[in-house]
Amino acid sequence: MPADDRATDVFEAHRAVLTGVAYRMLGRVADAEDVVQEAWLRWSADDRSDVREPRGFLITATTRLALDRLRRLKARREAYVGPWLPEPLVTDFGPTVPDTAERAVLADSVSVAVLVVLESLSPLERAVFVLREAFGLPFAEIAAALDRSEPAVRQLAGRARRHVGERRPRYDVDPAERRDLTERFLAAAADGDLRGLLALLAPDARIVGDSGGKSKAPRQVIEGADKVGRFLAGVARMNEGAFTVRLAEVNGAPAVVFLADGRPDSVFQLEARDGRVQCVYIMRNPDKLRGVCME
Repeated sequence: MPADDRATDVFEAHRAVLTGVAYRMLGRVADAEDVVQEAWLRWSADDRSDVREPRGFLITATTRLALDRLRRLKARREAYVGPWLPEPLVTDFGPTVPDTAERAVLADSVSVAVLVVLESLSPLERAVFVLREAFGLPFAEIAAALDRSEPAVRQLAGRARRHVGERRPRYDVDPAERRDLTERFLAAAADGDLRGLLALLAPDARIVGDSGGKSKAPRQVIEGADKVGRFLAGVARMNEGAFTVRLAEVNGAPAVVFLADGRPDSVFQLEARDGRVQCVYIMRNPDKLRGVCME
């Protein structure tokens, strides 16, 4: 096999992992794909004769590229209009991840709630957290990838883990229960059934909407079951019959995708606790919905 073909095969064998690293680092599919493409250009152009562990080499390259991009994006996100949410990622781990525990780890590492928390980490803390918690890399390997000492990386990891632990939701919901709650929530919202919605909402429920200022969505977090319920019921009445609705797995959990003329208009996802809706994430920034394919 020609050397160029071997290089392509090696890279493609690791593409999914590299995309996973970049997405968890950046929170946007398009940015992740750009980083992976840049990693490919470097891999294909460089002399690879001394690369004994292609996976480690490629993860290192991708992580460094993602770090550079994340540092540039930080300033843009500070000027973002309204709340920022990650780009919805349609997930189906499929037969390659048969183990329930492993699937749960993967799903949790791309959950909207966790990615929102990761936004509050420094770029280096985020890189360490992703490589250690999502991909299980040894500290020595992470230290080499980030050009830091192993003690420094362990310190970063501890700080990131504490930070995420303090801010991430502290409850687990059975996937079947979450899907059932999503379906009941959708039925009540579609009917504009305020009483039905209030029965499903936790007293301190909230809505976090992300439009980037490019479509209609709340620019401030809406808090309290009554305000959340009335907002959702009102939206349902105003848009009755305007959308086709699909259930999908997004970021490792059930979500509702609203389609207008076959194109994704918005994605709703619920965060639940004790059988009640704790948070409704509404993703309506059109730039973030281009990759949501429901064919």
